[in-house]
Amino acid sequence: MIRTVVVDDSATMRSLIAATLSADPEIEVVGFAADPLEAREVIKTVNPDVITLDVEMPNMNGLDFLERLMRLRPTPVVMVSTLTVRGAEATLQALELGAVDCVAKPQTGGAAAFERLAEVVKAAAQARVRPRQSAPSIKPTADFAPSNKIVAIGASTGGVEALMAVVEHLPANCAPTVITQHMPATFTASFAERMNRASAAEVTEARDGAPLLPGKVYLAPGGGSHLRIGGAGPYVCRVSPGDLVNGHRPSVDVLFSSVASVARGRSVGVILTGMGRDGAQGLLEMRQAGARTLGQDDASSVVYGMPKVAFELGATERQLPIEKIGPAIVELTNRQECR
Repeated sequence: MIRTVVVDDSATMRSLIAATLSADPEIEVVGFAADPLEAREVIKTVNPDVITLDVEMPNMNGLDFLERLMRLRPTPVVMVSTLTVRGAEATLQALELGAVDCVAKPQTGGAAAFERLAEVVKAAAQARVRPRQSAPSIKPTADFAPSNKIVAIGASTGGVEALMAVVEHLPANCAPTVITQHMPATFTASFAERMNRASAAEVTEARDGAPLLPGKVYLAPGGGSHLRIGGAGPYVCRVSPGDLVNGHRPSVDVLFSSVASVARGRSVGVILTGMGRDGAQGLLEMRQAGARTLGQDDASSVVYGMPKVAFELGATERQLPIEKIGPAIVELTNRQECR
């Protein structure tokens, strides 16, 4: 059983979260707290496997509590956040601090609105949570000359911190880069902006028809559409509705398959931390089409699911720790280094 503590200042929301989680036979709710000070005592008493955490609470900000928790008692945390710009910003900061994943609070309706919550909590229980380390200052290479390649990256659980680590390495004239990260719809615009502030390249949400240009990074919008690439030169973003693939929309497999079909060997595919297998088959298609392919290694992955499946399929040429993924992308797309 996955022992879970629910932390939220709303009694109604605590009841809704508990009802949703308790309906899953693999999860047991073992404690509740209305604020971080109460949560601290509950966590000491019951020693949970996973904590669900709200951001805006009395007595101590949820982010301050999370920072202390990750430093003193690292525990898998799932953020349960409001569907607002402010809520998205706070949740993304929490994910950078070490929270494993996020789920949006329902605006209307009951437990059905939390359909992903139990799945996310079970994924979090498998996550590696470590004390947060200060990231070194990164200076992208000054002598980068983009080749004709494009880069496609896929991530899920733990992907916010991993993607931030990757984009910090990208130079201002990086190869055109497309990213699919499993994330609620209202969060992707804020996440694109956070990556944009961290990178010398320009990071935006992908828009249908946007040309893939050097120095640009395009993040798939969350929610109801898939991101593909199309065209012949320059390539363009294709953002369109579609069915769930591997339980996701946007899906990494959909993005990678389109890159394999359109760009073939003029591409680099990268699969990062995440639960499940989304992206593994598409990355294999990319490698079979002549693309260069990378995967995040076991030791640095929050959840070694997607990269593991890709490795077992033979889809990845190399597995690397997250701090080496960005430099490897630069090397593989640098005209001076490309074979």
